Amino acid sequence: MKIKINGADADIRPENEKTIGEVLSALDAWLTGSGLRLSGLVIDGKEVKAGEMELSFAKNIDSIGTIDIRTSSLLQLIADGLTRTMRDIKEFQEAGFNEKAAFLAKWKESPQACLLAEQTPQLFDWTIKTFSGEGTSPQVLTALYDERLRELIDPAGEMERTSRIVEDVCVRLEEFPLDVQTGKDAKAAETVNVFSGVAEKVFRVYNVLKMERAIVEITVENIPINDYIAEFSKALKELLDAYERRDTILVGDLAEYEMAPRLRCLHAAILGAVKGVNDVHSA
Repeated sequence: MKIKINGADADIRPENEKTIGEVLSALDAWLTGSGLRLSGLVIDGKEVKAGEMELSFAKNIDSIGTIDIRTSSLLQLIADGLTRTMRDIKEFQEAGFNEKAAFLAKWKESPQACLLAEQTPQLFDWTIKTFSGEGTSPQVLTALYDERLRELIDPAGEMERTSRIVEDVCVRLEEFPLDVQTGKDAKAAETVNVFSGVAEKVFRVYNVLKMERAIVEITVENIPINDYIAEFSKALKELLDAYERRDTILVGDLAEYEMAPRLRCLHAAILGAVKGVNDVHSA
């Protein structure tokens, strides 16, 4: 049996594998390590439909001349899942009352739902709640999906576009102790929420850039970025725990002297690395 990947001959020969499923399992680690996922399968020139995939895995390779394994990057698959779900949200909005009741069960079985549950569980949970009539509105959910899609399609541009909001939230963090002392509890709570969201966004966009190999390994304040992010995440958890305990003194110190400068440095380092790569490519 000849094995192809995306139409090109692959220098791969089955050893002890007897079925297509065993061949694909043997290739799974290589695909994952390359940032790829199985997105389709062609057996002897015939494309296997999604509903037929499981049956095809049981086929004996001795009865097959050629299999063509179609792959896509994980980022491409996630972007496709987001786009498909945005269409699902529109369909949900246009559905009648009785149709809405059955919409969730059908959507949960879709390929895009399974992928999002694995790769973006928070977004998946929000979608479940919206389709259940218990969460945010479809319009707000669509805006969240649109933001995540921008992060995948143009992560460098999205990191640049966060510059203003990063600086704004850092200023709010520096003002946080005074807000707490003067009883501005609503503003203080909003600052914590906005900061958490912005920090998560910076982490997400960095991960996309890393997966795209758009930036090389970088350091932040002479610390490897992965170690810096780990320390940042630890400090963020400490701040949220202290806020939950209403330890206003500790929260104020962490916000002003730990989180504000850390967020500025992390964002600046990632943005600088992106610009450095772009300058090299344009030279």
